[in-house]
Amino acid sequence: MRDTPLPTATPDTLADLRGEIDRIDLEMHRLLMARGDIIDRLIAVKRAQGGGCAFRPDREAQMMRALVERHSGLLPVDAVEGVWRVIVSTFTYVQANYAVHADDSGGDAQMRDCARFHFGFTVPYVPHHGAGAVIDAVAASKGDLGMLRATGPLEGAWWTRLVGETAPKIIARLPFVERPDHPAGLPVFIVAHPAADAASRDILLYAISVPRWSHSIPAVVSTLEGEILASAPSGGGMSLMVAAPGRTEATRFARELAAAGVVDAVVAPIGSHASRYELNEARSGVFAPGS
Repeated sequence: MRDTPLPTATPDTLADLRGEIDRIDLEMHRLLMARGDIIDRLIAVKRAQGGGCAFRPDREAQMMRALVERHSGLLPVDAVEGVWRVIVSTFTYVQANYAVHADDSGGDAQMRDCARFHFGFTVPYVPHHGAGAVIDAVAASKGDLGMLRATGPLEGAWWTRLVGETAPKIIARLPFVERPDHPAGLPVFIVAHPAADAASRDILLYAISVPRWSHSIPAVVSTLEGEILASAPSGGGMSLMVAAPGRTEATRFARELAAAGVVDAVVAPIGSHASRYELNEARSGVFAPGS
């Protein structure tokens, strides 16, 4: 009895592969349109409930982390993140039109690249010279965002402009996922009108005003697991921008500073953001979470 030969797999042809790509592209487009339909219904629900903040930094931070954690394969994670940032930011813009005001005093190219990567080309980009001008533009708007460098050249104690219940606040720190050679890796703060229901409180930010510098201040900040991000003269004294874990409230800072002999310190909240999330191990062009 002769053995029946096993069927051999038919090799892929270029036409077959291109047909598969066309099928996937069509499905991706259909899914994007379906997402748009859901956003349209979301807008109607929000209007019925009295509106709300369209920009959800806490949710976006979670989405971006999940995206890079599950990603694998040939496509660089930079491209995947960029596509998702455009999708999310554009659909946010569709819900409630907004512009991004950016401080270009430290160089326009980096800020513009950062804005375009995180917010796409549909959202208007408005450059300003100086942090104060950005904060003023956000304050005068209905729902615009401001983008300020989190590190580097400073324009005095600009963060004091964020003090007060009705003043704009820092609501995010970008990029949501940090990694080596990020195409838009410039650390920036996003400033907007306060929206407590949309904010992440992983990291709280404070403006701490003191009459004079004291060497006990860094020790107090360190004890409370905080970090002094910047300092500058302000109002005849000094102002510090300090980041601390979400459990460290302003009253505790004031109490610990007073106990350390730092008298007349004023601690005011200026915003919050999601905790920093870093990927630092390269694997086939895709970055995986570090230990």
